[in-house]
Amino acid sequence: MPVKFTSLIFISLCFSLIIDGHKPDVSSGHLTGIASTERLDDYCSVFFNLLRSDISKPDYDVFKRALTGFFNLKSANNIEKNFLTIIDFTISSRLERMWIIDVNNLEVVHVSLVAHGCNSGEEFACSFSNTPSSCQSSLGFYLTGGTYIGRHGLSLCLDGVEPGINDKARERAIVMHGADYVSRSFIQRYGRLGRSFGCPSIPLENHEKIIRMLSGRSCLYIHFPDNKYLNSSCMFTMETALEGMSSFFTESFVRDVASEQ
Repeated sequence: MPVKFTSLIFISLCFSLIIDGHKPDVSSGHLTGIASTERLDDYCSVFFNLLRSDISKPDYDVFKRALTGFFNLKSANNIEKNFLTIIDFTISSRLERMWIIDVNNLEVVHVSLVAHGCNSGEEFACSFSNTPSSCQSSLGFYLTGGTYIGRHGLSLCLDGVEPGINDKARERAIVMHGADYVSRSFIQRYGRLGRSFGCPSIPLENHEKIIRMLSGRSCLYIHFPDNKYLNSSCMFTMETALEGMSSFFTESFVRDVASEQ
């Protein structure tokens, strides 16, 4: 049987470490010899180059930030489903700007339109808030929760993990849900996508399948180059990300080997 995709990545990264004079030790459950944080960019580059997509990929710098935060959360065992959803609010709402990545298989499994809050901007989102009733989107990292049936049908609870940035998501009822204003027909009629009260709303097509796939503690990252956020967030800590990456590869390698037996 073929070697699993995550194991191939693991082997590739281990090989690059050996070439550079670092010998990884997987017996302890952690990779060693990764003391220098500048290595993270090399690893993210390998991930990005191996990322498979039949449609498109997110911008590399955005992907790197998202993956760094994903592994920061992974290091604390906060992620149970290895899906990484990236929303890039530097992109027009007329275009697809949400990517769902299966991190286990390094594959973009879905690309979609996504709405921003009505007070965050018109075609482009440019203002963000964590304040209740602001009707603005919030930046940063979230963990997905459970699902429920609400006014928009099946919806996905979101827990913001960054204090002062998005930690009032539950209080604000910020959830992922389907909406008829997130569609090509709406764009053709109004020149831009419809807007929400702050929720990352997605098209109605396949929204229940997507919500069920992401539910149960996967990772969502909403990006915008806001210097105050980028400079203050603790989710981009390189050392912690490397620890999370090490744990992820060890977990994946052990799982892949067990599945072959």
